[in-house]
Amino acid sequence: MSTRRILLIGATGVFGRRLAGHVAGIDGVELLVASRNAARGETLAAELRALGAKARIAACAIDRAQGFAAALEIHRPWLVIDASGPFQAMDHRAAREVLAAGAHLIDLADARDYIVGFGAALDGEARARGLVALTGASSSPALSAAAAADLTRGWRRVDSIDIAITPGGRSEVGPAVIGAVLSYAGRPVPVWREGELQTITGWGSLTGRCVAGLGHRWLSPVETADAALLTHRHQVRSRVAFHAGLESRVEQLGLVLLARLRARGWLGPLDGLTQLFVQARRLTRITTGDRGGMVVDAAGIDGEGKAVRAVWTLIATDGQGLHVPTLPALAAVRALLSGGLEPGARPAAGAIPLAAIEAEMTPLPITTRREVTTTAAPGLFGAALGEGAYAGLPGVLRAFHDADGHPVWRGRAVVDGPSGLLARLVASAIGLPRTSGEVPVTVSVDRRGTMETWTRNFGGRRFSSVLRPAAGGFIDESFGPVRARLAVRTKDGDILLPVASWRFFGIPMPLRLGPRSIAREFVDDQGRFRFDVEIRLPLAGRVAHYRGWLAPRPWSGHGAPEGSPSGREPVYEGGEPKLDPETA
Repeated sequence: MSTRRILLIGATGVFGRRLAGHVAGIDGVELLVASRNAARGETLAAELRALGAKARIAACAIDRAQGFAAALEIHRPWLVIDASGPFQAMDHRAAREVLAAGAHLIDLADARDYIVGFGAALDGEARARGLVALTGASSSPALSAAAAADLTRGWRRVDSIDIAITPGGRSEVGPAVIGAVLSYAGRPVPVWREGELQTITGWGSLTGRCVAGLGHRWLSPVETADAALLTHRHQVRSRVAFHAGLESRVEQLGLVLLARLRARGWLGPLDGLTQLFVQARRLTRITTGDRGGMVVDAAGIDGEGKAVRAVWTLIATDGQGLHVPTLPALAAVRALLSGGLEPGARPAAGAIPLAAIEAEMTPLPITTRREVTTTAAPGLFGAALGEGAYAGLPGVLRAFHDADGHPVWRGRAVVDGPSGLLARLVASAIGLPRTSGEVPVTVSVDRRGTMETWTRNFGGRRFSSVLRPAAGGFIDESFGPVRARLAVRTKDGDILLPVASWRFFGIPMPLRLGPRSIAREFVDDQGRFRFDVEIRLPLAGRVAHYRGWLAPRPWSGHGAPEGSPSGREPVYEGGEPKLDPETA
């Protein structure tokens, strides 16, 4: 077989240099390392030869923005790998020039719009020429999608996919990466949430996560193509989210602050701060370490009908985490060399299996692990009430609380807000809804084993609480620093949730000083799930009173979910499932 020439653009960059080292170890190829600076390219080529490269190594100077088509005509590559960036401001012109030159293409793009529009722009031309063009052959979306597919294989339903990347603080980060981050920080980025496509501010919020092997890391939402690609591929019912976390708290909090200022219009585009961030990292990285990781966390219903949570975790040590974004591209190169990829232009998500990417980690200090936990019926409320009492509830209440219950419910609610100044301060601290009359309401139930997180969205104002089992038929519900122990009871087919005790910042408090909750779930004469919750405090009075109805949210993604013709979901009449006659 003749030698295949591989042209690597951006070879002297942070990721290009590492990818060049991997490709140089493949027999039967000629690796042409390209840089805008000829001297840097020659230096890299010499280093690769000195390390005993199996591939033939050469160097050249190429500027993708100028004379790229002419350079392709001169060098005539079999494959072009684009490891340059940022891709956020790029169109598909360069990719089209690669195909016109008769070469395959693999890139490490991470820009949502670039990736999502890639197939529509180039697939016809790639197929006509018998060429392969893969975009996003990096941590996102190739690796994240491969892990999600591996975790959810055989599941009946996928409710949520949460992805997080948190590199080691001492990792080398170039201007292209920082520029890409700053380009969307403070701007709306798409996210699949509450069963529909919404937007959230890039780097505009904080959430914490404990990662095994790394400890606690702060995370913020980032822009990726995963919300669009994984939602469609897995027909995700509730949420697809991608977060990133910087080990340095100073860097993370500073970026969040800048994002919020930009979102409010107090700052313009942040791209001009790229070099300042590059210089500042020389100081902030001093207090950080060399361990980073990635987590893909999926929840849904497995093939046996049980509620399931599956978590894939990657840990990279010794400062080698920067190899991870290059490994999907390396696996794609091997697949292309062996003829394992079909012609066409498409995102790399789904093109490379997880096992192939993990195989490239073998010589590196990078490890992965999987954890799978299942929860059988009856779930949190069923366990608290007992089998007999729970089985006697109307079907619509069980459908909401079952371990395999619908994850997203929608309806209408009436909200009466705080009755005084002190009550307003308490409601604001917890995030409870304000007075608003009748509004649309969405309730998302995120089940993780025996723990449930309920997020209520009253006309765009959200607040969440976490519910956990407690002994003796009780459930603990936490709102920020307040944890209330609820006595779960039934009466005439209704669920009642009186407060039995409470804690503030973990300290037991007198019941007479605590919240008085009059909470009731029941079925109305139209067969709908109804709720009526009033929260009062001594001295403060009413903190919130919200009541309304809910029904399972119909699937609104691309195509019908498995087992539901035409995407229809059941609504409930008389306490039992029945298709809505308006959509039947």
